Amino acid sequence: MELQNTVKEALNALYHHPDDAVRMQADRWLQDFQRTIDAWQVADNLLHDASSNQETLIFCSQTLRSKVQRDFEELPSEAFRPLRDSLNTLLKTFHKGPPKVRTQISLAVAALAVHVPADDWGEGGIINWLKDEMNSHPEFIPSFLELLRVLPEEEFNYKIAARPDRRRQFEKELASATETALNILTACLNINELKEQVLEAFASWLRLRHRIPASTLSSHPLVLAALSSLNAEILSESSVNVISELIHYTAARNSGGVSVQLPLIQAIVPQVMSLKPQLRDPSKDEEDIKAIARLFADMGDAYVELIATGSDESMLIVHALLEVASHPEFDIASMTFNFWHNLQMILTERESYRAFGDETSIETERTRRLHVFLSSYESLVSLVIFRVQYPQDYLDLSLEDQKDFMQTRYAVADVLIDAALVLGGEPMLKILYMKLVEAISHCGQDQNSDWRPAEAALYCIRAISDYISDIEAEVMPQIMSLLPKLPHQPQLLQTVCLTIGAYSRWLNAASSGLSFLPMLIDILVSGMSMCEDSAAAAALAFRHICNDCKEKLCGSLDGLFQIYQTAVNGEGPFKVSAEDSLHLVEALSMVITELPSEHAKKALEAVCLPSVAPLQEIINQGPQVLGQKTARELTVHFDRLANIFRYVNHPEAVADAIQRLWPIFKAIFDVRAWDMRTMESLCRACKNAVRTSKRLMGVTIGAMLEEIQGLYGQHHQPCFLYLSSEVIKIFGSDPSCANYLKVLIESLFSHTACLLTKIQDFTSRPDIADDCFLLASRCIRYCPQLFFPSSVFPSMVDCAMVGITVQHREACNSILNFLSDIFDLANSTLGENCLSIRDTVIIPRGPTITRILIACLTGALPTSRLETVTYALLALTRAYGLKALEWAKECVSLIPSTAVTELERTRFLQALSDAASGANINGLVVPIDEISEVCRRNRTVQEIVQGALRPLDLNIVAV
Repeated sequence: MELQNTVKEALNALYHHPDDAVRMQADRWLQDFQRTIDAWQVADNLLHDASSNQETLIFCSQTLRSKVQRDFEELPSEAFRPLRDSLNTLLKTFHKGPPKVRTQISLAVAALAVHVPADDWGEGGIINWLKDEMNSHPEFIPSFLELLRVLPEEEFNYKIAARPDRRRQFEKELASATETALNILTACLNINELKEQVLEAFASWLRLRHRIPASTLSSHPLVLAALSSLNAEILSESSVNVISELIHYTAARNSGGVSVQLPLIQAIVPQVMSLKPQLRDPSKDEEDIKAIARLFADMGDAYVELIATGSDESMLIVHALLEVASHPEFDIASMTFNFWHNLQMILTERESYRAFGDETSIETERTRRLHVFLSSYESLVSLVIFRVQYPQDYLDLSLEDQKDFMQTRYAVADVLIDAALVLGGEPMLKILYMKLVEAISHCGQDQNSDWRPAEAALYCIRAISDYISDIEAEVMPQIMSLLPKLPHQPQLLQTVCLTIGAYSRWLNAASSGLSFLPMLIDILVSGMSMCEDSAAAAALAFRHICNDCKEKLCGSLDGLFQIYQTAVNGEGPFKVSAEDSLHLVEALSMVITELPSEHAKKALEAVCLPSVAPLQEIINQGPQVLGQKTARELTVHFDRLANIFRYVNHPEAVADAIQRLWPIFKAIFDVRAWDMRTMESLCRACKNAVRTSKRLMGVTIGAMLEEIQGLYGQHHQPCFLYLSSEVIKIFGSDPSCANYLKVLIESLFSHTACLLTKIQDFTSRPDIADDCFLLASRCIRYCPQLFFPSSVFPSMVDCAMVGITVQHREACNSILNFLSDIFDLANSTLGENCLSIRDTVIIPRGPTITRILIACLTGALPTSRLETVTYALLALTRAYGLKALEWAKECVSLIPSTAVTELERTRFLQALSDAASGANINGLVVPIDEISEVCRRNRTVQEIVQGALRPLDLNIVAV
């Protein structure tokens, strides 16, 4: 009684106390209480207590539902019947009580059915038990109907802590009880006020896709009731749900095909088609229109393969879907978009025509089908393009509404792409060009004229750019000629710039493309001066043009350089942000790549100058000033240099540049090594230089590595590790670098091993762990002959064992991949000679590694990491065969039988045995996933398993 009063007081505090701290404390206490064994009795008592208020009833019903779902194993086996009877009493008690409470109790009974085999409920399982209860207590039928609705929904509810075998058995029990369940629902149809509830429950059972013959369903009273409700003045939501499920039921993979399902299809389709006139009925409620549109969309999605044949009957559905697509409300019209995409794929992909045999037949049928649907897709285009037009009050819309409008534009762009694939790019372009011409005729040169139709047409033209031939000569030249005539309104200019960028390949390949470049670049310059959004679009377009037209632009380098310099120096009217200026950096770098080597060196020096000069000026002011600068004042220049070194593909020129710049880089390394942001940016520039120059770096690479090797020991910046990783990739196999690289990796790894000695270290510095083990994997791939014989290899394995269970995704994956690379060493030609060294380190640690990996599999890591853990465990098993199996047997024997049964253990070990024998890994995933699911089925079991496997019982003592 005392605990019951405490629960009531805590709930009162949670909902009514004015102090936030008290409410949070009450919430924590209640959550902890729900996990206790006492919660069963207390929640049950309070639910039976007539004086409990609604807050108490809702909380206790949720608690009881949660306990049945997750903690049913806490109860002795003889507790089932008293619990079932209590829940049954509560269902009857609350048959007219709060709906939330009744639903929670129904879910608790359904969860009980998942846990408890059918035989324990009596002959016929829970469905027969339910039938008897309904016959004995007809006054409580509404409550029992809710239970009948939620029961099939719980089949795939993985919050219920049932074992996989029991879940599969429950699925079979429901399948065998389907006929009885539908008979119960049919009997309840006679009670008119329960019709909605009956149909909702029917829809729920249909979702299970248990095979009921189509001939039976087509004349089934429940189906006929749902179909007849479609003609009611007020459309029944439950009827729509039933018809929707029936549509998908007839098209399910295991349905047996159209011929088998034809009786049901013939019953459904005419009834749905008869609703088409209502789509245009102004007296109809919008929710009803939405429901009707949903049924047409469901038919389109379910029968798309049939529709694609282009028969007269299927075209009736297509016309109905065009009617839906024409609805002014986007939420309704967009219901059809998935259908148009799937239809396009079937019409255009060769896979759809395999049954037609030879090439001639395939092409004939493909041409026939495309011709049938041409007018439909043309109509679709005319129905959707108006939706991309900016509303007049766009700037007054809320931020959320503006985002919604942009999402609408993206969705329409996808539909236009589908249309272009069916109609062909050029015919589509002609349609949109006519829209553009019409819009421009109403659009003057001043900003006050209505620019929106022209912008919308251009947006659509840009959307299909990938589907227009690079040498199209009829329409594209006319479009390009129109662009300079458009007013410089911000949104319009932004779209003009993006359209120019989208057709950069055409500008390069088309015979008239070159003649347009000067005036188009002038438009981009105007875009950079208008506003931040148009400047961003112009910078991106500039990059595309320079990438695709770089050969043509080599002679215009001076003009391009002037634009670049104005933008990056922040001079003049340009409104290009530092981030968007990187597009200009990349653009110029791509053009420089096309220059001869002797010219490229000078051009590279010039393009670096706007970034180098400010850095040199800061350094000249002395270490104190350099140390006081904000990171942003330095990184803006290093980010640009990083992009230059990445995109100027002249290895010798980049190597010369980095050699000249090294004194500047070293000065900043020396003074700012404590500053993570600056170091990351500087290391990115160095990494790109190394990647481009490769072995031409010469003496600079030695100086660079010496610098970071010394600084890493003091400042432990992770970026020093990823820069070293790039060096290992390029120089790892070079014998002349072996001694130097050996010293480097031993230094970096020994420092890191001292930093990461317990799991808390990994948690606090996951970035170091991530980059360290990425570097270690690189060493395994590119210089195993240096890594495995080194003194740091054993300590890195020990370090990995400590850190495997770190919750940080990237760090954890890097560690697991590092171990997998070690286990897979036999697959590497470079690493074969190191197998014996590997084995002397791994075999003594094998039992512990296996224990930790199995702990990760069974709950120490989240399920999102399962695939990577499974691969590591199977790689270990493949590498060490019978030894690994013995290690695994020893580990799983530690898990108590209350958590894992002997059968579950055996299946898991058999999967590992098959892996050791060389079986395909894909076939072994199910038993491994199942032991993971079993061990995670609830918190108690997970704690038992982790307590037995002790994945954290391992620390490294720093030497």
